[in-house]
Amino acid sequence: MRLHKCIFILTIGVLFFLTGCAEDPDYGSQYIEVEKRVADEDTYKVYKEITSVKNVDEVRNVLDDAEWITAKASMARPADYRFTFQSKDRRIIAKAVLYELWMSPNKDRVELVIDAVNKYALLNEKDSAVLIEIVTGDEYSVH
Repeated sequence: MRLHKCIFILTIGVLFFLTGCAEDPDYGSQYIEVEKRVADEDTYKVYKEITSVKNVDEVRNVLDDAEWITAKASMARPADYRFTFQSKDRRIIAKAVLYELWMSPNKDRVELVIDAVNKYALLNEKDSAVLIEIVTGDEYSVH
């Protein structure tokens, strides 16, 4: 009887451990499609795809940590970049959220808008630097 209890407890412990270590099924199954504004026009073309799991996670973390406010943003010019998270599995059809990105003239701050749900965020310099480097490919260092 005591042996059965020990085996049962050990089995439960191993299951908890394995569950905690299991990979999230969505982990690594997304990429980011980035569009860049064409010259001074209000049109965009695909600029690049971010497929690195590390970079996708960094962008997602920045967006999750951003202080989003509910507001209908009216910007003076079209966004510099737009991006969406896409599924690598073409069988999965999900409505993509379009993030619009404006860089300040000094390229030290980023403003983001999710127009479909009236959300706006102004990122701090550190998070702006991360987003600028990953989304645009430009190196940026915080002063």
